[in-house]
Parts: sequence; C-alpha cells; structure tokens
Amino acid sequence: MALVSLRAVCEAVHMLSQQRGKRCLVVMTNKEQTSVLITGGNKGLGFEAARRLGELGWTVFLGSRDEGRGQAAADKLAAGGANVVMVQLDVTSDESVADAVRLVRKHTDRLDVLINNAGAPGKVVPPADATAEEIHSVYDTNVYGPVRVTHAFLPLLVAADHPRVVMVSSGGGSFAVMADPTQPVTKMHELAYSSSKAALNMITVRYAQAFPDIKFNAMTPGEVANHKFTATDMNNHTGQLTVTEGTDPIIELATLDADGPTGIFIDRLGPVGW
Repeated sequence: MALVSLRAVCEAVHMLSQQRGKRCLVVMTNKEQTSVLITGGNKGLGFEAARRLGELGWTVFLGSRDEGRGQAAADKLAAGGANVVMVQLDVTSDESVADAVRLVRKHTDRLDVLINNAGAPGKVVPPADATAEEIHSVYDTNVYGPVRVTHAFLPLLVAADHPRVVMVSSGGGSFAVMADPTQPVTKMHELAYSSSKAALNMITVRYAQAFPDIKFNAMTPGEVANHKFTATDMNNHTGQLTVTEGTDPIIELATLDADGPTGIFIDRLGPVGW
C-alpha cells in the first residue's frame, strides 16, 4: 500500500511540474534488486551514474576498458556501500564483450538496465583533413560498440521484467541542434564525433521499433536550450554542468517504469529534437 501511495504522489508531482513548465525526476525502485551494466563506468558520467544507481541499492556491473582503473573505481563505490562488480570491458572487442557476458551471467540470469556510455571524442579533425580511418576509429567505440554490447546482452535483457537501454548520445548528434547556428557545437568543425552520435540516435530509434518490450532511449548530458554541456575529461572539464546534473537524464531513463516511453531523445530539461 505504501508503494502505491508513493507512486501516486510522484505521478501527481510530475503532472504538476509539467503544468509549471518544469521536470520532476521521479526515481522508482523495485523490491527486488535491480541490475545495471554501465560501459565506460570508471570515470565521468559513467562513474556518477554508477554511484547514483548504487545508492538506490542496485547491483552495478561497472564496465571499464582498463582493468586497474575499473577496479579502483569499483573499490571506491563499494567503500560507499554500493553493490558493485567490476567488468573488464572493451566495447571495440568481440572477445572482451563475450567475456563480459559470461562474467555477468555468473551473478545474474537477467539484466534490467544497460547503459551504453563508453565514448570516444576523436581528434576533432577538420572535415578537409578527415580520413575514413579517423572516422572509423570513433565509430568503433560510439556506434559499433553500443551495437556490439547490446546484441551480446539481449538475451539477459529479454529475461528481465521491463528492461531498459540508455544510449549516451550528444546534442552534437542532433540535426535540429546542428541546424541552429546559435548552438556552440556548430562552430566545432569535425566529422567523426557528431556523425557517430547521429548514427547512434538512429540506431536507438530502430532498436525501439524492433523491440517493443525493451525501452530504448537516448540522452545528451547537456542542456540544449541553454547551450550548456557537462564538464568531463572529453572536453577538458570546460562544461558548465556538473556530472551529477549531466547524469540526470541517464537516471531518469534508467529508472523508467514499465509504462514509460521508448524511442525518445532527452536532456535534463526535456525532449531534444532529433
């Protein structure tokens, strides 16, 4: 009864916040321990998402390409009380991903949430100098990586009651954003990163259409309307938002209820144009 009452209150608050033009981050937890795999979880957005979901009592499978850094991050989270398992995971390697699946299966027979967070910025090579090799290296992490990991973990996701997949994208992958000359990202002349995130957005939509029982959604850690982005290693910590603010939409999508949306693209303020 208490859970029903809490849900009703949260829904009422959410409706009221929408009427006022604001968003309400509603976090619901299951009575059974929820499991999540986060790629690139040893730092930045991935680590903060792991910390926040760990505080909810979730089992966190923390994916990290570098085993030493991953273990250090996992130890830090565990010291804070999180139930965390470090998973050595290179999203560009079929063998590494297969090993990750085997490790996760030793701990659980289902995966409730997959957060495809691992990303590569590339070298910001101007279009005039960009080569297929440069673009391919970025796509290997930002596009093929999420496909490789998602495909490998689909059986575990399907086994969950209401599985969710969160794609960590970027405002730079939005055609709507790129068509707006006031957006700062339009001044960053490169091909690899922005096009890889645009591809990831389309992949998200196609997955959502093909798997109606799995919620596939994309998010950007910035505030598109306010021309803000999150401070991470990828931008030398020059962003105006904290990693906690940047992970707000990750947490929102990761904690969706069974009747939540699928095939959407959001930031912490609301929907973002594709």
